[in-house]
Amino acid sequence: MAAADQPAVAAKGSTDTVRPAPAGPVAGSATALSAPTMLAPVVVPGQRKAGGTEAGEGTGTAPGKDAGKDAGKEGAGPDAEADSTQDSAPDPEQVLANYQWRFHPETLREIVEDPDELRELRDRLTEKLNQASDNPTRARLLSLRAVVSRILGDLGKALADGKLALAHAEATGQLRRIAIAQARLAHVLQWRGDFAEADRLFALANSPELPDRLRATMHEHAGRSCYDQGRYIEACNHFERSLDLRKVEDPDLIERTDQALDAVARKIAENGVGPYPRTEEEILQLHRPPVPAFDEAVGAWGYADASGTMVIAPTYADVQPFRDSVAWVRRQECETWELIDESGALVIDPTAGWLGVGSFSEGLAWVSRDGVGRWVAIDKTNRVVISTGFDDVRPFRRGVAAVRRGGWGAVDKVGRVVVPFQYAGYATAMIDGRYIDGFTDEGLAVVDAGGRKGVVDRQGHMIVPPEHPNLVIHPVAFLVSGANGRWGALDRRGRPLIEPTLPSRMAVTEEIDRLLADTKPVL
Repeated sequence: MAAADQPAVAAKGSTDTVRPAPAGPVAGSATALSAPTMLAPVVVPGQRKAGGTEAGEGTGTAPGKDAGKDAGKEGAGPDAEADSTQDSAPDPEQVLANYQWRFHPETLREIVEDPDELRELRDRLTEKLNQASDNPTRARLLSLRAVVSRILGDLGKALADGKLALAHAEATGQLRRIAIAQARLAHVLQWRGDFAEADRLFALANSPELPDRLRATMHEHAGRSCYDQGRYIEACNHFERSLDLRKVEDPDLIERTDQALDAVARKIAENGVGPYPRTEEEILQLHRPPVPAFDEAVGAWGYADASGTMVIAPTYADVQPFRDSVAWVRRQECETWELIDESGALVIDPTAGWLGVGSFSEGLAWVSRDGVGRWVAIDKTNRVVISTGFDDVRPFRRGVAAVRRGGWGAVDKVGRVVVPFQYAGYATAMIDGRYIDGFTDEGLAVVDAGGRKGVVDRQGHMIVPPEHPNLVIHPVAFLVSGANGRWGALDRRGRPLIEPTLPSRMAVTEEIDRLLADTKPVL
């Protein structure tokens, strides 16, 4: 997103990234990193600022007259920051952010100390909700109200709020906001006993593009869901993964995990280890289409099911894997490709004349008459949706495709140019070592302009000008190197966050982890 479209960050902590009132001397820096879209001060690695400040005050917020006004709006680390309140009553989001929960040693669920207090919090969330009309705020408040209703045992209300919150979150198109809503809804479904859908949502929400602290909390809750089902090995795997992701000391997480592992040990002693852990495909309930298989006897390609049984006869000289429930195949007697569905039925005839074809993604595929250029996009009826002929193309990803016409740019699904054709290429490097050919799920891409790297979003807004020799996307920041090879970081608005004085990007990551040590997502 462009800086103007970026939500501002709260002045007082978050109900999605919970930050206890800081007492340490780097409180301001931790505040900045927990909400990576904010304008943050430059942090000198290892520097200890004198005097602690309240989160969001002093060094923690962007300077300027709007800092207080912007406090409390949606942040990207990972979802929203609590709105500031002008009345004397404490803000319900802030109360939830600082709530000290205790967990039952047998059920591993929150213990309700004062139900009336939680009902009052829910009523105050409702008051705020009644004044909200935008999707981001309604998604946040509805999902928080679902959390409170779940803990109170009002699972019908929690389910209704959780589903509506997810609809509002999906309308924003923002990865972190959607993930938060999915995880909170999953927790409600877990308590209702709908474990299959709960586990699917927990897995779907846990994207590698999210901050590690949020992913750790998701693994913790996914482990509790497995515990409820008697899947004790799987539960232990989640708890261990949660600890692995929290690279800094987290006494609360360690205490909760120890409690959970003790409970698992007791259950294993009583009931055994339970079912063997499921695969990610099983948890996500993914459909497994037939896969390409070569028949040596006939010397041709067909498709086989998971058991290896040929389900589409081997009659093709060349085939591509199924994507979007369809696959391109080519017969020996034809130069052009045809499209079939998973039953083998013809969808697009080879007389359509496509010598070059790309897999379908989000309902569209790039095709070419000569197989080398002038790529156009078609739908599954062979209707040309984007008629502009491009020199090179990449599949659509969340509504945007990287394309080249002279230089590299990007178009949306109706062919509208969203990133101008002025870059040498895309070089989207992720902190986990992956390279993405275009845009991330979050909607960001690293562009290369003559060896200098920058960042654009899927709306075409320039977040980081292309002026850095190296740039890596971190879940809460952008890691950059200078001409001297030293590394630092920018915030999610492209403004200096950590000075480029560190020897490696790993050192920058460790500095970020240190500054984020106290953040605790509320799911």
